[in-house]
Amino acid sequence: MKMKKDIPIKVKFMRTLAKIKSPILLALLGLTVILSGAPADKPKLPERYQRWLDEEVVYIMARMEREVFLKLRTDRERDLFMEAFWKHRDPTPTSPENESKTEHLRRVAYANQQLGREGSVPGWKTDRGRMYILLGEPRDIQKYAGKLGVYDCESWFYQGKTDLGLPPSFNLLFFKEHGQGMMKLYSPIGDGPQALLSSAMESPGDFRRAYNTLYDIDATLAGIAMDLLSGDSSEGLGRPTMASDMLIRKIETLPSRTVNDGYARKFLEYKDIVDVEYSANFIDSASLVKVFREGAGQYFVHYAVEPERLSVNQFERKTYTTLKVNGRVSTLDGRLVYQYDKTVSVEMPEAQVAELSRAPFNLHDVFPLLAGDYRFSVLIKNEVSREFLTVEQALRVPQSGKAVQLTQPLLGYKISRLDAARRKVRPFQVGPFQVFCQPDRIFTVQDTLAVVFQLNDLSGDLARRGRVKLAFLKDGEVFREVVRAPSEYPDLPNIIEEMPLAGFPPAHYQVQVSLLVGGAEVVSADEEFDLTFAPSLGRPWYSSRVLPEPDDPVYAQIAGVQLLNLGRYPEARASLEGVLLKKPDSPEAAFTLARVYMALSEPRSAVRVLAPLLARPGRVPYEVYTLSGEAFLKSGDFAEALKVLDQAVSQYGVNASVLNAIGRAYLGLSKFEEALASFERSLQLSPDQPEVRKQIDQLKKRK
Repeated sequence: MKMKKDIPIKVKFMRTLAKIKSPILLALLGLTVILSGAPADKPKLPERYQRWLDEEVVYIMARMEREVFLKLRTDRERDLFMEAFWKHRDPTPTSPENESKTEHLRRVAYANQQLGREGSVPGWKTDRGRMYILLGEPRDIQKYAGKLGVYDCESWFYQGKTDLGLPPSFNLLFFKEHGQGMMKLYSPIGDGPQALLSSAMESPGDFRRAYNTLYDIDATLAGIAMDLLSGDSSEGLGRPTMASDMLIRKIETLPSRTVNDGYARKFLEYKDIVDVEYSANFIDSASLVKVFREGAGQYFVHYAVEPERLSVNQFERKTYTTLKVNGRVSTLDGRLVYQYDKTVSVEMPEAQVAELSRAPFNLHDVFPLLAGDYRFSVLIKNEVSREFLTVEQALRVPQSGKAVQLTQPLLGYKISRLDAARRKVRPFQVGPFQVFCQPDRIFTVQDTLAVVFQLNDLSGDLARRGRVKLAFLKDGEVFREVVRAPSEYPDLPNIIEEMPLAGFPPAHYQVQVSLLVGGAEVVSADEEFDLTFAPSLGRPWYSSRVLPEPDDPVYAQIAGVQLLNLGRYPEARASLEGVLLKKPDSPEAAFTLARVYMALSEPRSAVRVLAPLLARPGRVPYEVYTLSGEAFLKSGDFAEALKVLDQAVSQYGVNASVLNAIGRAYLGLSKFEEALASFERSLQLSPDQPEVRKQIDQLKKRK
């Protein structure tokens, strides 16, 4: 029997972008952009969605949620958003019932049935209905009806709402203004006790006199009229305080203060990218991203992601899930530099399920990246629960050898020195040290804090004259400081400073690291952490990717891809040609090098490196056929181009792009009728091709 359960985890929220993988989806998205270029009238919201928006959830919906909902274009999108709206409020995602939704609908029904009887306005629209929907059942209701000298009114007493950021106890007061109409929410400052008196007063603004008059009628009511907060007396001030009206404002703005609307933004961003079954299931996460240099010059990006919860399957004696990870690095102007996809299988050993289910799960990963300024994003999908999360962060990778570089410090709760023989690249391995860290950077006084950073490209002069300074700041003031000569760190450029936290009071801290020369700062970086009162913390269990040794040709191959995407073609050629010298049978390097040759207008070189890929046993990838065909076309070898493209069609079928290439090959062979037939078939499949239509017209004129 299969079971699905969620493992709750404490997190902070981070933003990101994701990768569009489907070529068909890309084409559809491109078509959407074209079609939406002209202004269009805002579609009228169907009645059931308008009613949901304006009646059912109007009081509990945050502004961002409403804005996102109004931007949705289809009923399917709206249905998925409504599902996400309630999922985001579900206190127990593992149970079949959404208790929050059930309670809210009960409150709305009660308001309509019980609080709208006095007029034609439905109960949810009344002041009492609004407060009931927001706060639920009061602990006590006192009605003041038929009292001589006082308009009908009633007080509601609440306790235990501190989780909403409200006082431990308070009252709300409703009254019939001038003795008529529906009950109105009373404001001690806006209305004042005189608004409750049925007899006119000579001085309506005389709060003290109104209070005294009301006190003679009912002392409890008079106290509430001056101050809604239980136990606070403002009668001595002669007028109500602002605290009561601030309380009302706090209640009315509960959605904006208590709802994390990040999921709504993510829904809008990803509704056309992630699969339908995922789009309503965004979950929060915390993340940590650092950049460190490995060896002489290659920089690596290390990152950790801690999801809010990890949903798993239980089958027989296995507890497992599968995560699909898509990473994407782009320049600041949006040019794609590097992307990757991986599948992470997570399995809990049977003996550790109970223990691990109470601890956070972290996904750790690492990849090489060239120097530059980038945007980095990760999309992670849980195939068991159909949930997704995203991470987004700006990245700067420094240029090696230009000047002394100080990396941002990494804060760990434990470090270990690895065996010198273990030279593989691991996430959060800095030089010979493995750093155990967590995205939220929370520590206890029992921990020894490891501050880890690199001082790269340090000249001999700076090494002699410089000083490394670590300052721990609390409330902006230096709490503790360490200053050492670089020579005191035996593993330069890797610097490890361990600081016992036993003497640190729990608080928020900043760690500033810097290189000083003659007291002047040359370079600096900083990080923050929190020290908790808790005696211990649940440290994560994790899935961690391990890469080959630093001198493996795979890194030159990845650099070649990144150089190609950055338009640095000569450097890409040099890198990839070096890879093929070491690994001549690498299809990935050969294909990427062929793309570089095409970018450098060297199609014959592309034909040469692609030839072994066409001859490989088994199914040849479609991209190899099409790139080979283009290379033959650019080389003027139209017969070979036609042969390769025909093989592509026989194995993968036709599309407009390959038909256009076939048409060009026939043109090169002066077979105009065959070229015309190919172009016409392409236009049938994709009518919006003005250049193809022009080519067809020219061919028809030849007849």
